[in-house]
Amino acid sequence: MSAENTNKYLTTREVATFLNINEKMVYSLVNDKGLPATKVTGKWLFPRRLVEEWLESHVLNFQKTGIDRSSNDGILLMAGSDDLLLQRLLSLYYRKGLGIVFFANLGSMGGLKSLRMGLCHIGTCHLLQDDNAEYNFDFAREELERTPVFVNFSRREQGILLQKGNPKGIHCLADLAKKGVRIVNRQLGTGTRLLLDYEISKSEISARMIDGYQREVGRHLDAGLEVLSGRADAAPAIRAVAGLLDLDFLPLRWERYDLLIARERFFEKGIQDFISLLHDQEFRDIAASFTGYDVSACGKMLFPDNFQGRE
Repeated sequence: MSAENTNKYLTTREVATFLNINEKMVYSLVNDKGLPATKVTGKWLFPRRLVEEWLESHVLNFQKTGIDRSSNDGILLMAGSDDLLLQRLLSLYYRKGLGIVFFANLGSMGGLKSLRMGLCHIGTCHLLQDDNAEYNFDFAREELERTPVFVNFSRREQGILLQKGNPKGIHCLADLAKKGVRIVNRQLGTGTRLLLDYEISKSEISARMIDGYQREVGRHLDAGLEVLSGRADAAPAIRAVAGLLDLDFLPLRWERYDLLIARERFFEKGIQDFISLLHDQEFRDIAASFTGYDVSACGKMLFPDNFQGRE
């Protein structure tokens, strides 16, 4: 390919840099948002002109606003990825008279965006980085202007929910493309969806081969209920849902789920009360009642190497 033609096409890394996103998000945009791409050479290539036209077609005008309310007012605002154990913690926070928590289930990327726009006090996310080892740091670096405080909530096991007894014989991701298998997926922008998109991109199948890949639900529990009801044969979610609904489970990996806190709010009483609750024995007992969680590092601050926001 000539130098002139090479400049007309972008690699996955180059298009990620051009769009200012993580590389794994590129696969999601191809599958769900129609990002122009070709794999005719065996590797993904993106026509620069078509990418620019695609980007322009997705421009939206919106009003950027923020909140002035302190968490000391008794109201804590959270946004991001949903979690079964987190919901129990929010109830415990209220029962102990510490305040009321409003949680917006926007997915991990939505939590980061809400934190950037000042629309929440705490964002929750579990976004796997390109190094396949760390979580959240690179995404926060790309999205946030100031370095947040990272506090671990848990490690949890991600995988594929299956009907009890696994009647469709699903033993690996490739089996999701078998005839007669229907899935339900998670929404674009969630860490669970990002993980599945990435794992599928590495496999011998494509998202287009999977029946139901574009059918989305908002929560892990919603995914589980679709499988339990028989409306889907499989769905990506955490093991805790399989335990709760007595479903079979195909494990993919353990992941880290973090709380990201705006550092200017970190020492507010409402925030500190919430973090203190992570060490409460009642909460630890609740965590022990779930399958698929590891809370040994829960409540610990995390310090990425050489992390700097875009200041």
